[in-house]
Amino acid sequence: MSIKLKCLSHTPLRGLNDPGSDVLKEVDTILATLRAEVEAFDPELIVVFAPDHYNGLFYDLMPPFVIATAADSVADYQTLPGPLSVAGDLALDLARFILDSDVDIAISHRLQVDHGCTQTLEEMTGSLTRYPVIPIIINSVAPPFGPYRRIRKLGEAVGRFLAGLDKRVLILGTGGLSHEPPVPLLAGAQDDTANFLIAGRNPTPEGRAARQARTIATGKIFGTAECALTPLNEAWDLAFIDTLVQGRLAEIDDFNIDEISKIAGRSTHEVRTWVAAFSAMAAAGSYTARKDYYRPINEWIAGYGAVSAWQI
Repeated sequence: MSIKLKCLSHTPLRGLNDPGSDVLKEVDTILATLRAEVEAFDPELIVVFAPDHYNGLFYDLMPPFVIATAADSVADYQTLPGPLSVAGDLALDLARFILDSDVDIAISHRLQVDHGCTQTLEEMTGSLTRYPVIPIIINSVAPPFGPYRRIRKLGEAVGRFLAGLDKRVLILGTGGLSHEPPVPLLAGAQDDTANFLIAGRNPTPEGRAARQARTIATGKIFGTAECALTPLNEAWDLAFIDTLVQGRLAEIDDFNIDEISKIAGRSTHEVRTWVAAFSAMAAAGSYTARKDYYRPINEWIAGYGAVSAWQI
């Protein structure tokens, strides 16, 4: 058994909004370095903790956690279309193990996943199908949210399962850091918006294009006086990264959901995927970690960071 971890921010605006050549070069360089490390590791299985952005999961049934035995990309924001190479039987075994660990998780035998899952998978492997994968979606944008201690318990169950496999396993956490894109809230929403949030699967191409255009336009003014959304919070992001790298995971149990939303942005809760990934890593055995990159990038509406860990 050998386990490695990569946690990365994702942003649907990469390749759509231009943050400047220096930033692009930095990000391209770090992604190339991390991908080369994944190539050298040559994982036999990837477990990806990811959020959804009202593309596969909606309020008609919004589980806090769901594990997929089969998944297809919705191909939003220039991500690849088609099925992922999901290790279906192993995903079912993992689901049973998680349930036996007193953590409730839903199962999908036909899950749609968006850029929150696929972008990082593409960046780290160049494909949706190169390696067997188990997607685990953690609700990170659709309140109400469970406490962060539940995320740790989920991750720990996954880590114990992975520790029993005789495989090279890559754990991916994709989401965050601080950010608040123009994602609507159900509370107080107009009827058309509420209907979308409740049951908006499989939108028309025109509907998806309009939704993406709003996000692109927001990225062009994000961080300025023209934009009322919560700005990026570099101090919060760096403190969170330090918490993970230093292994102080128990402190995360005390994270206050409303406070994080207020000071770092409502979609910052995508860091739940990083919490689950590091909790899995810790449960599988001792590890060391490093901060690979961090930069607040307004044009991408992202506190953009990357962190790695490996067993010792």
